Amino acid sequence: MSDPVVSARKEDALRRKMEKLGIFEKDIEEKFVRSSGHGGQKINKTATCVYLKHLPTQIEVKCQRERSQSLNRYYARKILAGKIEAMILGEKSEEQQKIEKIRRQKRKRSKRAKEKMLEEKKKQSRKKTSRRYRPSSEEMDN
Repeated sequence: MSDPVVSARKEDALRRKMEKLGIFEKDIEEKFVRSSGHGGQKINKTATCVYLKHLPTQIEVKCQRERSQSLNRYYARKILAGKIEAMILGEKSEEQQKIEKIRRQKRKRSKRAKEKMLEEKKKQSRKKTSRRYRPSSEEMDN
């Protein structure tokens, strides 16, 4: 799967991840099909869309993200590894962790946390207003 478009470091990292998850090239069925969508004649004439099927798990991946077949091969393997990892690790997978983090960030604050935050804001506001320079009426008359 070596290609100059994808850096050797990224390719090697993906290969190690696949080995760690027990995904081997012999277990992957790979087909190249014609892409659909934007791209005009180039897309219609070349088979840049990559279809992968992991035979032991029956997980299928289709990738047509880029116009380059080699990039799509890399991305398809990356997606496949992510799906298998999510299936094996369940909640601990990277994707699940990202989703959980976003969910926590969007969650409403508790009443106590909200009150504490508002109190801090008021305190900061008082501090800033006390720094403001206000000339006295005598100074304005001069």
